[in-house]
This record gives sequence, C-alpha cells and structure tokens, in this order.
Amino acid sequence: MTSNKDYIRYIREKVGHDLIILPFAGGIVYNDRNEILLQKRGDRNEWGFPGGSMELGESIEETAKREIFEETGLTVEIEHLIGVYSKYFDEYPNGDKAQSILFSFQCKPIGGELKVDGIETLDLKFFPLNQLPPLFTKSHEDTLEDWRSNRKGIFR
Repeated sequence: MTSNKDYIRYIREKVGHDLIILPFAGGIVYNDRNEILLQKRGDRNEWGFPGGSMELGESIEETAKREIFEETGLTVEIEHLIGVYSKYFDEYPNGDKAQSILFSFQCKPIGGELKVDGIETLDLKFFPLNQLPPLFTKSHEDTLEDWRSNRKGIFR
C-alpha cells in the first residue's frame, strides 16, 4: 500500500460501507482582503473548506498542507489550529459511512495559484464573509463559527 486511496480501498474491502473512523485535515485559507477560500467539491457539488484524509506515515500538519495544495494549487503556511472536530458522522455518495475527526487550521497562502481539476474540485473562489454559500457539512460550519469568533484550540 503506497497511497491513501489504496489504504482506504484496503479497509473498505474488509468492512464494506460500515462505519469507520477517518482523520481529516484542512482549513480556512484567507487572503489579504479577509476573504476565505471555498472549494466546490466534485463528490457532492457543494462548497466547503479544502482538505482531506490523512495518509499513512503523515502528520496532521503535512496532511493539511498536502490536501490544500492538491485541491487548490496553493502552498500555505499554517498559522494556528482552529479546532479538532470529532463527533461528526457522514455518509458518502457511494454509501461509505465514517465518523470524521477533522483538524482545522487557519492558513495563509504563500505560493502557487488556484487550479481546478474538474474532478475533486469543481470550482474555487475567495468569498467575502458576508457572501458565503452554505457549507456541505456541520464540521465545516462549526469551524467557520469558531474562526469568526477568533477561537483557537477548540475541540468538539
């Protein structure tokens, strides 16, 4: 097993669509106008923060940076942990079920340029805080609420 997709496929071959625990990392990427970057996800056609699942042998910080880069084309500096969101359950379009543990960070872009791949990412856009579309999951809504309230190190 050399990639995360192989690892998840390996686990799913054993448990099918049953509920498993999956660690995720990502975050709020903001620009100099205090707008935040949202990704329109290919698997749901809905908006959320960039991020994804942890790979074997990777730290949670490495996961966040890698996933944000893969999904957006941006290299980011992680400024601080917004929170850990652990009591959230999801069912994916293919029927897989998971309890997600999301590590959300505040991130500043330091390089790269926005890239939409048309598969995982259908669109990328920096939104003003007063014009945000609905987010696809409760853990992202809670991340946004905590970030707007300037909370750090939250755990739910």
